[in-house]
Formats: sequence, structure tokens, C-alpha cells
Amino acid sequence: MSHISAKKEYKNLVDRLNKFPQGAPESKTLYQILSVLFTEREADLVSQLPIGAFRVKTAARIWTMTYDEALKVLDTLASRAILLDVEDEKGKKYILPPPMAGFIEFALMRTRGDIDQKLLSELYYQYLNVEEDFIKDLFYSSETKLGRVYVQEEVLTNENQVDILDFERATHIIESSKHIAVGMCYCRHKMQHMGMACDAPMDICMTFGNTANSLIQNNYARRVDAVECKELLHQAYEHNLVQCGENVREGVTFICNCCGCCCEALLAAKKFGNMHPVQTTAFYPSINDDSCVKCGKCEKACPIDAISLIKDENGNKKIDIDYDVCLGCGVCARNCHKGSIILKRRQEKIITPSSSVHRVVLQAIEKETLLDLISETEAFKNHRVMASILSAILKMSPVKQLLARDQVKSIYLDRLLRVKK
Repeated sequence: MSHISAKKEYKNLVDRLNKFPQGAPESKTLYQILSVLFTEREADLVSQLPIGAFRVKTAARIWTMTYDEALKVLDTLASRAILLDVEDEKGKKYILPPPMAGFIEFALMRTRGDIDQKLLSELYYQYLNVEEDFIKDLFYSSETKLGRVYVQEEVLTNENQVDILDFERATHIIESSKHIAVGMCYCRHKMQHMGMACDAPMDICMTFGNTANSLIQNNYARRVDAVECKELLHQAYEHNLVQCGENVREGVTFICNCCGCCCEALLAAKKFGNMHPVQTTAFYPSINDDSCVKCGKCEKACPIDAISLIKDENGNKKIDIDYDVCLGCGVCARNCHKGSIILKRRQEKIITPSSSVHRVVLQAIEKETLLDLISETEAFKNHRVMASILSAILKMSPVKQLLARDQVKSIYLDRLLRVKK
């Protein structure tokens, strides 16, 4: 391990990142990445911050600084999109986002001269695309996924248009969001520095809500209205990009428009097959063999290589779909000029977490880190945080609730679960 890994400031920061259900596996490359993004002093200060949102006075107390000194540090970090600064009824508060979708991506969401973005891209490529530990932990370490795919609404039949739920529509997320931001695609920007980028649109990745507002205020993304955002969504459809967004029903913070050659999630889907890196849509493609001319356009268009043009035992051409790999995005249906591919609703029910808190608690239970999450957020000292966590647990299946109770060993939680029964 390089000399930088020996510096306790960066080691403490890595330990802090790994207290959250989504962590960052330790490696020489990770320490090099952090040394580009954080000074030693910043790494030391950030390593002391709580997992949940906090205010200036909390940071000042932890850092033993004056209010004004802490505010200056926090605003500096927010100006570089290391922290997010958000407003509520009590004023401004700050939060350290996870590595993904978070400060790793934000660093490449615009062109900037204060850091070496080519070097950073090379380090990201090594850490994410070569070493793979981070990608495996990000996408495959829990049953509950960080992200999910949104179906391309334009290819749905009239019947499916009636059946699709609001939270399954990217257009609904756009129309219902108070703040909408569009920024540079981190994945393609990274690959551009590697000389491997495709020609898909670059300025097309979307963030919503308080995350969007923070990125806008700090010039990491531009504000757009719902009309322009839906135009960009249509542009993404036309370029066969897959919409991967946060795996929640309410309060979605991002929708990325992903290509199969640059996006980590889709690259993982191609590399690891049926181990879905993101949650599938509620749909799957079905082929009408009578009208299908076996042209192979769907095979070429599929961003994760789930479709193959093969020959059957009689030597006749046949379209074969690997449904264990398919994400149900609808790109294949869009590219079928004969209309021989339609999307049908899956039989199995897909459970989507209600909120970010619900998702994070589920992931913590599945990774057996729920107690760490509660203790690090100081939930027992904060009634609102504890209420959010308990509310998320009460929405879970009995099996997940039992796992939560066993991990926390809380008399209060045990009584709540018994009352619910």
C-alpha cells in the first residue's frame, strides 16, 4: 500500500465511509483518490462528521471550532460537492453523501481546473473497472439494490400505460420534483479522459430535490424545468440510453441515462450476468415470432447483451432473450421497426423501498450493520432520526423485522414489533 495509506487522516476517512451501508473497500487506489479530493486536514475533519444530516453548530462542537470557522470549512467542502448543503424550515444543514451516487460522481459532473480530472479518471477506472471490489460491494452486497431501471415509457402498450404505477415512471419523477438539475455524465466524462467514451450525450444526467438544489447552487449542475428535462429524457430514449435511478418510491434523488459501454451498472450487468446490479423494471420483452424478421436490430441495441440472434436445431435464425440478465428497459422494443417486441408485466412482484431511509435500513439489515448505522447516526439521541428508522423497520416483512430485532437487541423495538403483530 502506498505511503498515503499510512496517513491516519485518510485511514480515518475510509473508516468513516465504511460505517455507512454503502462503503468503499480499502485499497491503494482509494487512498490516491481521496488524496486528490481531500486535503489531509479535510480528510481528518470529514472523518469526524456524523452519518446523518447535521448543522453548523454540530460540526463546530465536534471540531472544537467557533461557529464561523466551522461554517467556512463546511461551505468550502460544499462548494466542491464533497458535502451537500440543503435547506429546511430551520435553515441550512449539511450531509456527507455516500461515494456513489455521491462525491465520487460529483467530482466529474462538470469540467473544473482545481483538480486533475484526467488523473482522477484514471484512478476511478482502476478502482471501479479494474479492481472491482467497490463495484461488487456497491451492486451485489445486499438484496436491496441502490438503483433501479425505469422503463422507456414511449414503447409501452396502451394496456401497460394504464397498469404502470406513478413511481415507475421517470416522467412522474420529473413532473413532481421541486428542484431539477442536469449535469455532465460522470461515467462518459471518465471514459473520455481514458480515450474510451462513446458519442452518447454528455450533459444529460438528472438530479432532483435538495441534492439538485445543492449542485445547482455550487455550479455543478444547471437548473432546468420539467419541460426541458422531459425533452432530455426523450433524447436519451433516442440514443438507446437506459434510465437508472434511485431505488425508492418517493424522494428520488437521481436518474442517470446510461450507456452499455461507459456506465458501471450496465458494465457490471454484462460482466456478471444474472446477478442484477440494479433492480429490474416491472416489465419484460416478448417477441412475436410470426412478425419478427430476425434482422438483429434488437441484438445490436441491447445495452447489456441480453439478446442474441442464433440458429435453432434446424439452422433457422431465432431471437433468444436471456431473461435472467434482461433489465426490462425497453430499448429492444424501441428498435424493432416491425413492432414485433412488446413489453409485458412480470408475474413476480417487485418490492421498491418507500424512501431513502427505508432502503438504507434494509441494506443495513442485509449487511448486518444496522446497529452501526443507528449508533453512528446518534439515532437514540435524536427522536426524529429514530422515528424514521423505526418507521422504515415497521414497513418491512416479518423476516426483515426479525433480523433487525436480532441485530439491534432493542427492548423498545421488540415491543413495537409485538404491538404491530
